[in-house]
Amino acid sequence: MSLVGIALLVAAGVLLCATFWPQIGRGSIPRPNRAAKRRRKKTHLRVVRDEEVDEFARSVERDLANLPTIDEGDRR
Repeated sequence: MSLVGIALLVAAGVLLCATFWPQIGRGSIPRPNRAAKRRRKKTHLRVVRDEEVDEFARSVERDLANLPTIDEGDRR
């Protein structure tokens, strides 16, 4: 590893320690609760109805049909 790489690694470590120093000094590094994290993830989920699936499939097919294509002969 070069000296520049080592210097950058040390600088990153110093920056990380300086950022979390107040929490490290108190001895309370925040650790997210797994259940709360899971709840936060699920809040944006919703049930998709059959009508919405059909509409989505039609829009994807329409978008794919509108994409420009390249023929085999055009590549060369």
